[in-house]
Amino acid sequence: MEDILTLKSKKVIAGERKMAGLLERLAESILKSHPHLEDLVLIGIRCGGIPVTNRLKEIFKKRLGLELPVGYLDITLYRDDWTRISQHPEIKKTEIPFSIEDKIILLVDDVLFTGRTVRAAMDALIDLGRPKKIELAVLVDRGGREFPIEPTFCAMKVKKVAPFDYVSVYFKELHGKDQICLESK
Repeated sequence: MEDILTLKSKKVIAGERKMAGLLERLAESILKSHPHLEDLVLIGIRCGGIPVTNRLKEIFKKRLGLELPVGYLDITLYRDDWTRISQHPEIKKTEIPFSIEDKIILLVDDVLFTGRTVRAAMDALIDLGRPKKIELAVLVDRGGREFPIEPTFCAMKVKKVAPFDYVSVYFKELHGKDQICLESK
């Protein structure tokens, strides 16, 4: 949770209704490219990618009556900065209960910033098998890439974010509310 004492400002850029619309828009753009969702599997990057993944799964189930395979990926040991974060990083569980061989992986995250998280996720996936293709779906693209990685599907682009500001996504499942905020610390 946020540390209120160090938070300088917080501006809500999407509330519950707008966030729901963004998720629907993201699902719609995915369905335009994959109308039958054949060979498509959803893999959410821990932590913020999990709620987005689960909500996309529910939207696809509601619209098509189809239950897509879903997995969750922990990238802790694949990060290029894990030794800077902690000498004892908290490693969570990767849960992918299916083979990724020859599948189209829709890698899902909440916010795309530098591209380093996505690079780490692709490294982790390649260690698990050889997918047919990896596509990236993000709820928010805030710009500021350090690696040449772009989303295949994106619901919202936020422009003019200062380098040390954050785009934070809050989910009912994790934080008790649905919001996308621009925050300064």
